[in-house]
Amino acid sequence: MAAPNPPTTAESPWPVATLSVKLKEYIDRLGTVWVEGELAQWNVRAGNVYAKLKDLEQDATLDLRIWSSVMARTTEEFKQGDRVIALVKPDFWIKGGVLSMQAFELRHVGLGDLLERLERLRRQLVSEGLFDAARKRPLPFLPHCIGLVTGRDSDAEKDVIRNAQLRWPEVRFKIRYAAVQGERAAADVTAAIRELDADPEVDVIIVARGGGDFQNLLPFSDETLLRTAAAARTPIVSAIGHEADRPLLDEVADLRASTPTDAAKRVVPDVAEELNRVEQARARMTSRLTGLVATEVDRIAQLRSRPALAEPRWIVDSRADELLRWVARGSELVERRMLDASSTIERLRGQLGALSPVRTLERGYAIALLADGRALRSAADAPSGTRLTVRVADGAIAATAD
Repeated sequence: MAAPNPPTTAESPWPVATLSVKLKEYIDRLGTVWVEGELAQWNVRAGNVYAKLKDLEQDATLDLRIWSSVMARTTEEFKQGDRVIALVKPDFWIKGGVLSMQAFELRHVGLGDLLERLERLRRQLVSEGLFDAARKRPLPFLPHCIGLVTGRDSDAEKDVIRNAQLRWPEVRFKIRYAAVQGERAAADVTAAIRELDADPEVDVIIVARGGGDFQNLLPFSDETLLRTAAAARTPIVSAIGHEADRPLLDEVADLRASTPTDAAKRVVPDVAEELNRVEQARARMTSRLTGLVATEVDRIAQLRSRPALAEPRWIVDSRADELLRWVARGSELVERRMLDASSTIERLRGQLGALSPVRTLERGYAIALLADGRALRSAADAPSGTRLTVRVADGAIAATAD
């Protein structure tokens, strides 16, 4: 074993070659490893392939070198955007100081593996409630401005705009172009959704793509994209346009459209159809009001035709004689009561006069009153010299007892 190099100092540094050799020795000890990623670049030159392998979730990329001898043994075809697994060995090139990965075997990731991962993500999002119908926002009845996320110069863009403007010519669009397949697709679509969601003029967002195979649709099942769509305040319509392989964005979106054309029809109402509905509603209201007015007019005519309303004076005429009889009867009863009361008064007056002391005095009697006003009842109460007042019928006389 070679003796280890002494520690480096500013006075005794390593040569570049020494450091490069040590790095190569250390890297060579790593051996071969299986790695998984997405082909971010795929260039074929003179039978050899120079590619870049990108991490599926984080921002990490490796250079990949595949010699022609390895490609000759490979029966599968590869292109940028494919998800693969590779048996690689790290290789450090001392002369250029470059680290690369030499691939000895390359395979597409099995469909079963991808489906299993998507199913795990699906179960996780379901447990978090991101697929619940209760959290889905209703679409506006008449969106004045639609945000559209799609590929540049794509058929999906033309289909959405053409069909929306045929139904409602005044509708406006704010379009954000994004890659809809490949390594940048998920990040581009996520950024476009965030930008449109932050725009207060945008009433609804359509994410449109004209179908594609299973692997091309994988960016629309990206977890970051799905969580961004779920957190958006603006309603989102997924119009990926694939019935067999539905990406998870279809489940998170507030509305799933089968195609971009279907999205335009479901987001924008048909102006001709809506005007027809308005006319039908107005016709029904007019008919209903006319019927109600006619019914009430007939009811009033029936009421006016009744005798009590046709000739209302008969009520007064028929009751006039009865009223006169009651007036005469009332006067008679009042007079009788007055006579009875007068008789009673006279009788009571006679009784009162008969019992009055004055009447007794009028018959020649007198009353002797003492000085204190008491009536004299006994001679013993008036000894000689007692001054008395003698009360007679028409006055009083002063007297002295003797």
